[in-house]
Amino acid sequence: MTKKEFVSLYAEKGGYTKKDAEKAINNFLDSVEGVLVKGNSVTFVGWGKWEVVKRAAREVVNPQTKKRMKIKAKKAVKFKVGKTLAEKVK
Repeated sequence: MTKKEFVSLYAEKGGYTKKDAEKAINNFLDSVEGVLVKGNSVTFVGWGKWEVVKRAAREVVNPQTKKRMKIKAKKAVKFKVGKTLAEKVK
């Protein structure tokens, strides 16, 4: 599902205009992004948790060329699904 499709669904379910729905979704996404950029996590009990994790530097092998490459350490965003959502998806 694309963002545009999600905005339409959100507007329909909530009885909002598409413009208001897009504004609300953008505010939500900006808020989550802001928290993650500061290195904090966002948790919705039963639904899931976004957190920033540190990935260690590592060496990998390109399967096509068999050439070894080093990947630098970096931060990444991780999402862990909550129990309630996981049960519904099953």
